[in-house]
Amino acid sequence: MRGPSSTNSSINQPPLPQAGRSVFPQAPSFSLDTFSSRDFIVKDFVEALSDSAVPPNRRSGPSNQADAFDPKPLIRSFEHALNRMSDLSGDLELRENELSAAVRRAEAQHNQNVQVLGRKLDSTIDSFHHLDTSLNGDDYENGGNTIVKIGERLEELDRQRTRAQDAKFIIQCWMEVSERGELLQLEDIRRSGEGEGKVRCARIARILTKISQRLDPESWSGVNGHTKHINSVDGLNGLDAGRKRGRHNTRELIEKFSETLEKDLLRSFQEFYRRANFEGMRDCANVLHDFNGGASVVALFVNQHQFFIERSQLITAEAIGDATTWERLADPDADPPGVEPSLQSLIDEVKNVVQEESVIIKRAFPFAEEVLGNFLQRVFQQSIQQRLEIVLEKAGTVSSLAFLRSLQAARSYISTLVDDLKSHGLVEHPEPISPQIGMILDQQFDDLFVPYFVGTSYIERERRSLEELYSSLLFKFTIFHSRRRKVPTTFMKSLAKSGSEMLASARDAYVDRLDSSDLTAAQKAMLLRVAGLKESENAKTQAEIEVGEQDGVLSPANAKRMLKWLAEAVGRGLELSGGNETAKEVSALLNLLLTNMGEIYLETALDAANDAAASQENAKNDPDLSYLQNLRSAITIMHLMNTCIRTVLIPLAFSTITVSRNMERTTAQAMERTEEKINNIMQKTIDVVLAWVVKLLARQQKTDFRPKDDTLSGGSAWLEQLQTPTCLSIFTFLSRLHTLALSALSPSPNLTAFLTELAINVRSLLLDHFRKFSVNAAGGIMVTKDITKYIELLRSWEVDESFLPTLEVLAEVGHIFVIGPEALRERLRAQKGAGGLWDKGDMRAYVLKRDDVGSVGVQSVLSSL
Repeated sequence: MRGPSSTNSSINQPPLPQAGRSVFPQAPSFSLDTFSSRDFIVKDFVEALSDSAVPPNRRSGPSNQADAFDPKPLIRSFEHALNRMSDLSGDLELRENELSAAVRRAEAQHNQNVQVLGRKLDSTIDSFHHLDTSLNGDDYENGGNTIVKIGERLEELDRQRTRAQDAKFIIQCWMEVSERGELLQLEDIRRSGEGEGKVRCARIARILTKISQRLDPESWSGVNGHTKHINSVDGLNGLDAGRKRGRHNTRELIEKFSETLEKDLLRSFQEFYRRANFEGMRDCANVLHDFNGGASVVALFVNQHQFFIERSQLITAEAIGDATTWERLADPDADPPGVEPSLQSLIDEVKNVVQEESVIIKRAFPFAEEVLGNFLQRVFQQSIQQRLEIVLEKAGTVSSLAFLRSLQAARSYISTLVDDLKSHGLVEHPEPISPQIGMILDQQFDDLFVPYFVGTSYIERERRSLEELYSSLLFKFTIFHSRRRKVPTTFMKSLAKSGSEMLASARDAYVDRLDSSDLTAAQKAMLLRVAGLKESENAKTQAEIEVGEQDGVLSPANAKRMLKWLAEAVGRGLELSGGNETAKEVSALLNLLLTNMGEIYLETALDAANDAAASQENAKNDPDLSYLQNLRSAITIMHLMNTCIRTVLIPLAFSTITVSRNMERTTAQAMERTEEKINNIMQKTIDVVLAWVVKLLARQQKTDFRPKDDTLSGGSAWLEQLQTPTCLSIFTFLSRLHTLALSALSPSPNLTAFLTELAINVRSLLLDHFRKFSVNAAGGIMVTKDITKYIELLRSWEVDESFLPTLEVLAEVGHIFVIGPEALRERLRAQKGAGGLWDKGDMRAYVLKRDDVGSVGVQSVLSSL
């Protein structure tokens, strides 16, 4: 809040009272400006009026109750202020009336001006319509058409006049060159340096050339464009020579002038290019295009471009790169590192140069697409192609896989370059690229890679690369099994000839490849690394290379590596070959996979397992069933291979029904052959197991189930025996077999079928076994213990549920030997009523083996049977 000292400055304060003068204050004076000021505050104004009404001597003097407040000065001051404000209000009203009158007069004047301008606009529009109608003509007048016809006639006359002047000038030039042997008029125009003059010189020179061909054919009939000496005796005959004596060789003169004009224009173009004078470049290019099609100026622009000059010094440099990069390219288990750095640098530079030069070409050439097309052809055919060949040649010396990966990376990167240039638009930027330039880019891109995809060259290279990798990976495997097959065996008289030949062929192919003279050190090192050989083992012969049992075992990890290499080859083929021969290519890769993984790797291991199983059929000791461990790997590899073929290879050949059907048939045959080998191994394993169980059962002692009295009187040691030694040996052997089978086949239908069939045969052997021994009362207890152990073992197997009830037959056999005659009769009667598991005739053989078979009770049971 303002204090008393902050009164409005627009109110004039009265002077302080002087001696002899009145002490009453004067009324404050104010004007309209006081109230129109932005700093005007009503409260401050009233305070100023109040302060001016109080005499100065009363403001600071001591207070007195008698004259504490005198309202008269305030009343007089406010009355004076009201009167003054009334006067100001009157003045303000007068000014407002004057301004209102002025506004009304201005509005009236404005409306009048608008009406006048509207009438003028209507008049102008009517005049325009009248003029337009007169120019176009109507039904009443035809003045417009007349004007148009006059204009067309004048233009035609001007063209005729121009043609006449040009014809006159051309005739003068021809007379000048044919009679005096000079072209002074054209030279004058050429030296003038004007663009239109040079265009005219070029056009006239072209016309003079045609005139010379018509009127002076002798100058065009000489060898290599030169006429014979017409003034010599070696020319035409005397009469013609005399008549043509003094004539000039018009062709030579015109061509000389044309060359001079062309060189002059090219020099001017080059000078304009250095100074970035695009208008001058465009004029020169236009003249040369009319003169000779623009071939010379295009060649000058392209050949002398700084990009080709700088790159020509580097294009012959070798693709050195990083040694680690080349190793990764050659390593089939490593991810490809991408495009080679020098090629990548070149392509990146090409992208920038082409985009920048397209702007210059568009501004400097009236025929920009033609120039850009030549520029692109030079870039692709010289720079990119040469660098690409150097990179691929270097990659080829490293390995076939490095070559294929480099080819794929280069093609992908160059394809990206083409797409980027198309999206940029080049001379049409920012609009889409023209169809003509797009076709040139596509054609140049295809021409770069045509040599690498001619015929079957590409798929042969892929097949050769995979063969090298597969042969390297399986080298120790083939060496191991080749030696195994050479070891003399007594279980077979001849070996599988086809399998031996295939192993030998794969092994010899790998060795021949290592010994090949065209194999570089880098390629040899890569093959040895994949094979798991050291550099020092390269000089060793096949017989000297050390291999162990682990080298001859199937490895799902190796199978996955082989499938990964195949998948990479298939993906690369789909990307590079374009899909034209996809069906045939995947068919070739399928045959390669089935040969190497199916026959050389998988079937060879299965044959080895089959041979091992056959060798154990007549074993004198516990048969070695360790070969079963390979079955799990074999089944896993078979499923991996089948899944890869069914989901990757065969669907790619659906476009060709014949090829896809052949692939399906070939795959089915290979799978059937593999499954048959596995089944043979399982069947031979069952035979080996049963044969050994028969041998163990044959070791059963007669006294095991019919102990003598002295054995029984020896104490409780015999009774405390849980099972017979034969039962324990069979239990141990079959338990070990079950562990091996579970590890080899894992919980699967194959394991269930195998164990079920084995269990059925073991049960049959046991039933036959217990028919052979006489059993007394004490021996019956031992029979029951053995049978219980056998049932416990068979129930723990993963057999078919339908087999488990048949084990009750063995339990019944045990009961036959331990129960009395009456209980035996009742049990047989109950078994008959319940629909027993076997016939009564089957039980008779066991009852006859009871030691008390001659007793009356047992005989009555036998009579009932």
